[in-house]
Amino acid sequence: MTATGASGSVAARGRPGGGPWWWARRRSAVLDVLLAVVSMVECMAEGIPFAHSTGVPVAAGMLLGFVVGPVLLVRRRWPVVVVLVSIAVMPAQMGVLLSMVGLYTLAASDVPRRIIGLLAGMTVVGTLVTTFLTMRQDVTAQPEFHLPVWFVTLMALAVGLVLTAPPVLWGLYVGARRRLVESLRERADGLERELSLLADRAEERAEWARNEERTRIAREMHDVVAHRVSLMVVHAAALQAVALKDPEKASRNAALVGDMGRQALTELREMLGVLRTAEGAAARGPAGSDEPERLAAVASRVSRKAAGGAAEGVASDAAAHGASAGGAEPEGEGPRLAELGELVELSRAAGMAVEFSVLGDGDGDDGRRDAGEEAAAAGDDGPRYAARVEQTVYRVVQEALTNVHKHAPGARARVRLAHRAGEVAVQVENGPSERGATDAGLPSGGNGLVGMRERVTALGGVFVSGPTEAGGFRVSAVVPAPVESAA
Repeated sequence: MTATGASGSVAARGRPGGGPWWWARRRSAVLDVLLAVVSMVECMAEGIPFAHSTGVPVAAGMLLGFVVGPVLLVRRRWPVVVVLVSIAVMPAQMGVLLSMVGLYTLAASDVPRRIIGLLAGMTVVGTLVTTFLTMRQDVTAQPEFHLPVWFVTLMALAVGLVLTAPPVLWGLYVGARRRLVESLRERADGLERELSLLADRAEERAEWARNEERTRIAREMHDVVAHRVSLMVVHAAALQAVALKDPEKASRNAALVGDMGRQALTELREMLGVLRTAEGAAARGPAGSDEPERLAAVASRVSRKAAGGAAEGVASDAAAHGASAGGAEPEGEGPRLAELGELVELSRAAGMAVEFSVLGDGDGDDGRRDAGEEAAAAGDDGPRYAARVEQTVYRVVQEALTNVHKHAPGARARVRLAHRAGEVAVQVENGPSERGATDAGLPSGGNGLVGMRERVTALGGVFVSGPTEAGGFRVSAVVPAPVESAA
């Protein structure tokens, strides 16, 4: 609202029709011009009897009407001015249309109610006084009519209310309805913006979930396939070395390489299948809400098959050497700590000297178990943790052993698993390569340590890696892990 009582909502609604000056629409400007012309004609016509009654020239009365009538042009911008002008010309008995239209515009605007009531009351009083004096003058001019004063007062009051109340009440109703519509429009716009923001956030969350699941699958495939392919390369090198000297051992290594290759191809085929499915769903329509769940399910299947495949490989290699490795199927999604012994046996079968030891039982017992007890310590009689915790520890050991195969062929490795109160710790350390080679020539993407760190820190654990003073490498991880149940 301006200082003169103009409505601020008119300007806020904009100018859809491109109206001039303060008009929001061209049709509003045309309407006000027509009203101003009619009011000017009315005021000029009423100025003639006013000039006769007061003895002024007729031209002066018409000039007054010519000046007062067009004030309606500013009724939308300054409604208070229009009403004040109509009150000012009431003694001249002109401006009926000016007064009624001005009161309606004032009541429909955003002017405070007390100002509307004050100006409406002044209009009623002005009309009452003017009508009372006019009627008394007419009665006095005709002695045969004897009207009491109270009747003249009542008639003047009725005329004042008839000329004032309808435009004020109608203006109040239109203003309230207009404000209600504006409020509903603003609320609808706000809800539309909120829905748009929610849709954008939902899309961002879906995209984030898809990226997280893709990263998880990539990490799983790196841990599983890279480990198996690295062992395949090691076995192939051993096969080449003993092919002529020990045909029986070469045959066992060839069979093991074939099993590992088939398992790796199966996992890769499943991975490519789910990625094609995801691309097809994206091409058919908007991002589906079930894609993260589908990717997670495939990642879980890959993890379970990887653990099961590792157990089968260890069992076949142990049978070839006349030993029993105990390849039990894992419980839950992904590998568990119970399969660490099998993972170590798989690396031993590839020619690596690995020492595996387990400390503690999860109840504060830090007694160390020797190599003869390692299978039982890491098996079903040990403490059980959440599936994510056991899978993380398993993957850390798996990737660390893979790195030993890649970068320190022939080096001795030591795997230590410690059950502590509320946490589980693992350390994989290897010495320098005994063959004098520092790298087996296997391709590496440089993501192994990054993936291990991501896994551990995602569970609130601590991951440390780096070279040792003896020229080897050490990987350590501590993961918070409350014990779920004991077998």
